[in-house]
Amino acid sequence: MHTVAALALPDTIAFDLATPIEVFRRARMPDGRAAYRVVVCGTEPLLEAGPIRIATDHGLDELARADTIVVPGRHDITVPTPPDALESLRVAAAAGTRVASICVGAFTLAEAGLLDGRPATTHWAASDLLAQRYPRVDVDPQVLYVDDGPVLTSAGASAGLDLCLHMIRRDHGTAVAADAARLAVAPLHRDGGQAQFIVHNPPDLAPATLEPLLGWIEEHAHEPLTLADLATAGRMSTRSLHRRFHAETGQSPVEWLTRVRVRHAQELLETTDHAVETISDRVGFASPNTFRTHFRRLAGVNPRTYRTTFRNGG
Repeated sequence: MHTVAALALPDTIAFDLATPIEVFRRARMPDGRAAYRVVVCGTEPLLEAGPIRIATDHGLDELARADTIVVPGRHDITVPTPPDALESLRVAAAAGTRVASICVGAFTLAEAGLLDGRPATTHWAASDLLAQRYPRVDVDPQVLYVDDGPVLTSAGASAGLDLCLHMIRRDHGTAVAADAARLAVAPLHRDGGQAQFIVHNPPDLAPATLEPLLGWIEEHAHEPLTLADLATAGRMSTRSLHRRFHAETGQSPVEWLTRVRVRHAQELLETTDHAVETISDRVGFASPNTFRTHFRRLAGVNPRTYRTTFRNGG
């Protein structure tokens, strides 16, 4: 079974640590078996983490037996990481272990030298400091997460959830990841290239304003919907629809609908033998060519290549 080790360091941000523990621990295979074994490794048996204390299951030696290591952020990123933790990360990465960070956990990976020459991201408020302190890292402050093969980084806390779901999909396919997303009450279709939600002036909208409409889109995405149809379903004008979508999702209504359709297509490519043309029609695209264009733009590969890669779990 794939083992995920969450690394608890002194001054760890508890929320960042809890995210991979809960998301991976709850992931289930189609037959109900646990998809992952999750362990918590630490530099000490009992660690201070802001206002709370964290007891760890294992020491750093367990990292060598993990398939994936997730490094959460720390409250004070100016304090050096314990040298033995850095060395354990280097040894594990050199052995082929997948290593990921949540939020400012990217600073720990950079300190270990694991981000040298790689693209990476972190919380937008800390991105300039990461770039200044580690000039060999190609820092992208705009994206939610970066998947650079064996090394992955994410932005803020919610982006860490997106990254964990992305890794589950990479490991076991969309159906398993979608189930994990439902348990976390989170969307599955926020890809890494989506912009971080950098709120300089908070919008005067409640965060859940669009939730009923987003649920409606999930159920009706296969229909030949227009912008006016979405506005009618949301009981607002098309102008208000655009404003609220951009404020709450960073996307246009049509782009959101397109991403939902592509995600639904991914599920069908993984779980059925339907022809690409059939899937295109079933998820709501006007033509197979339009479907292929949007699928390649969002998934990075054409539908047939995606099916070959992910049909059996990647």
